[in-house]
Amino acid sequence: MGLFNNKKEPEFLKESSNAKEQLERLKALEPMLNTDGKTKLNQELKYIEYGIAGENNIYFELKNSHIPMYILHDIYLEDGDLNAQIDYLVFTKKLCFVIECKNLIGNIEINNAGDFIRNMEFGGKKKREGIYSPITQNQRHLELMKKLKVDSKSNIISKFMAGRYFEDFYKPIVVLANPKTILNSRYAKKEIKNQVIKADQLVSYIKEMCKNSKEMNHSDNEMLSWAQSFLALHKEKVRDYTSKFAPYMIDSVKTEPEQQSDSNKALNKTSESTSEVCDNSNMEESAIYEELRIYRLNKSRDEKIKPYYIYNNNQLKDLISKMPVTVDSLKMVSGFDEVKVSKYGEDIIRIVKRYV
Repeated sequence: MGLFNNKKEPEFLKESSNAKEQLERLKALEPMLNTDGKTKLNQELKYIEYGIAGENNIYFELKNSHIPMYILHDIYLEDGDLNAQIDYLVFTKKLCFVIECKNLIGNIEINNAGDFIRNMEFGGKKKREGIYSPITQNQRHLELMKKLKVDSKSNIISKFMAGRYFEDFYKPIVVLANPKTILNSRYAKKEIKNQVIKADQLVSYIKEMCKNSKEMNHSDNEMLSWAQSFLALHKEKVRDYTSKFAPYMIDSVKTEPEQQSDSNKALNKTSESTSEVCDNSNMEESAIYEELRIYRLNKSRDEKIKPYYIYNNNQLKDLISKMPVTVDSLKMVSGFDEVKVSKYGEDIIRIVKRYV
């Protein structure tokens, strides 16, 4: 078997996440928010940017580990009412590491009861607070992974074996990605202490765990198949951070009854000339306005978001006034950043061209 083990370096089978897309969506909201909304938005942006930075730190460590392994980044698993968003799954020749990334501000203390306590200092004032245990969070990820693994087996014996030996192959790790964080786990129980490390310890931790494992080495093909079995279970899940900002909107967006009425209006108007369409006095009566509103409504239902997150009424009017027929010209429309143009641009340009 060793003759066919030529893999020397780590490989990402999935390395992207949708956090950056959500970041762009949030940034696009800023012009539409009141003062309180902008304050909350800036705080949210910091949290997401901090999370992205933390995951990037772990990505760097794994990418430069020189360990033969397969890596899945940002995996979403689902089974009925159960779900898990896992930062990293790392498949080595012996073990799979389930990584929960925490890029926390402040220092972390773990007490004898397993409680996680964060200590911070702002403006000379010290703050001490408990946080939700990432150990518990990771354990729930493992429980779902175990259930999916057992359910995938075809008979009672194989199901029993998959459940019985699951913990031998799957190891949870909480990685503190902020290099400035000081970890104090002096009083933590051994089984808790062994699951929490800093990012710069990750590679040595993986090597040591694999070295001490009594499991047989997987071949390169077996390791790849193992990783692919979980990649096949991944479901794309768009995390929407924007809905919480709806109460802070100041732009003239439609009310719910108006949104619902979109689907009931037929496209029965004849095409107007470009000059007629661009006249604000009759813009809302134009066929293109109706078609773009209905397109927006249908897309929002597909994505389970509010219609004005795609584009609000003011942006719709700006879109019609500019009548973009190329990607570059669409980027000149208010609210249309790279993400929105990539997602909706082809459809919108196709609609606009019918009215030019």
